[in-house]
Amino acid sequence: MSQTGQIPVGPFHPLLEEAEYFNIVVDGETVIDIELDIGWMHRGHEFISEQKTFTQSIYLVERICGICSTSHPLACVHAIEDIDNIEIPERAAYIRTLIGELERIHSHLLWFGLAGHFIGYDTVWMWMWKYREPVLQLFEIISGNRNHYGMMRVGGVAKDVDPARIPEMMNVLDMIDEKMQMLAKVANDDPVLRSRLKGVGVLKHEDAVALCAVGPTARASGVDIDVRRDDPTDAYGLVDFNVPVLHNGDVYDKFVIRVLETLESTKICRQCLEKLKKVPGPILNNVKEIGEGEGIGRYEAPRGEVFHYIRSDGSNRPVRHKVRAPSYVNIPTYVASCKGIPLADALITLASVDPCYCCTERSLKVVDKNRDPFTVDLLKLSREKTEAIRRQIHGR
Repeated sequence: MSQTGQIPVGPFHPLLEEAEYFNIVVDGETVIDIELDIGWMHRGHEFISEQKTFTQSIYLVERICGICSTSHPLACVHAIEDIDNIEIPERAAYIRTLIGELERIHSHLLWFGLAGHFIGYDTVWMWMWKYREPVLQLFEIISGNRNHYGMMRVGGVAKDVDPARIPEMMNVLDMIDEKMQMLAKVANDDPVLRSRLKGVGVLKHEDAVALCAVGPTARASGVDIDVRRDDPTDAYGLVDFNVPVLHNGDVYDKFVIRVLETLESTKICRQCLEKLKKVPGPILNNVKEIGEGEGIGRYEAPRGEVFHYIRSDGSNRPVRHKVRAPSYVNIPTYVASCKGIPLADALITLASVDPCYCCTERSLKVVDKNRDPFTVDLLKLSREKTEAIRRQIHGR
C-alpha cells in the first residue's frame, strides 16, 4: 500500500551550500514530484557593484562563488571591455585562460569527491580532494592566493607567470591526467559504480533544451554548447581543444563528461604554459576610462555559462550590473530528472548538476499527510542502496 508524503529540504540545510528550498513529494519510496522555491537570500552584489568603481566591482563579483572565483571576474571584465572594444595583450590572454582552466580542474575534482561520498565511495572522495590540493597550490604560485586570486583586470591581468615555475606546473598536470585515467577506468570497470549511476536521474535532451540547461548538465544530455568554442575570448581561439558531448543524460554520463572535460582542461593548460615560455609581455593595457555604453560578458564556468551585463554612463562605475550564474538555469532540471526515480537516487541526482552541496550528514524532518513527524536520512538511504548493489554483485 502506497503512502504519499513530502520531504522538505531547505531553505537552510546541511546538504545545501546555498539557501534553496526543495519539497520532494514521494509515493512510498518513489519521487513523484519536486517543488522548487528559490530566492531565499539576497546578497545584493548587483546593487553594491553599482556603488563601486569598475576595478572594485571585479573584486566584489569574485566573492559571488568561492569555487568559481575567477569565472565571475572573467565575465565581468569581458562585459566592461565589450563597452569600448578593449583589446588585451596576447600574454594576458594565455594567463586568463590558464587560470580559468585550472579552476575548472579543481572544481570538477571537488565534485568527484562529493559524488563519491554521497553514494558511499569515500575512497574516491579522499583521493579526489587529495589530488585537488596541488592544483590549489598552483594558484598560490601564480597569484599568491589559493582562492580569490585577484588576477583579472580591465585590459589584462594583474600578475605575470614566472617561466621558472612552468616545469612544476606541467608535473601537476601530468599527475592530474594520470589520476583521471584511473578514475575513468574505475567508472568503466567497477560494476557497482556503473549500476549505481547508469540510468539514474536521466535528463532528456528535449528537457535540457526546454529548461535552458548549460554546462556539463546540458552536454551530458546531448546539447552541444560551450561558450569557450562558440564565442571564444582570451586565448580560447588560439588553443586546440574538444567539447565532449554525451547523450544518455544520466548521472553516469554527467560523471564521465567531467572526467573528459578535466582531460581537455589539462590539454589547454599545457598549450598556455608552452606559449608563456615564448610570448613576451606586457600583461596589461593601460585603460584610463570606460566610455558610455553597454557591454555583455560570457564565460564557460565549470557549471556552465556565466553571464554579466554592465551599463556605463561614462563615469568610473557601472550604473547597472546584472549577473546570471549557471546554477540558476540548471537547478530547475531537477523536476524533469527526478520524477519516477527511487528516493535513494534523489541525492546523487540532485548533486549531479553540481550546485555546491556541502557534505555534512544530517537527518531531515518529515511530516506525512497525517502530520505525524518522522525522520529520513537521504545520505544513509543513498549509501544503503550502493551497499545492496555491491552485495548483489559480489554475493556478500
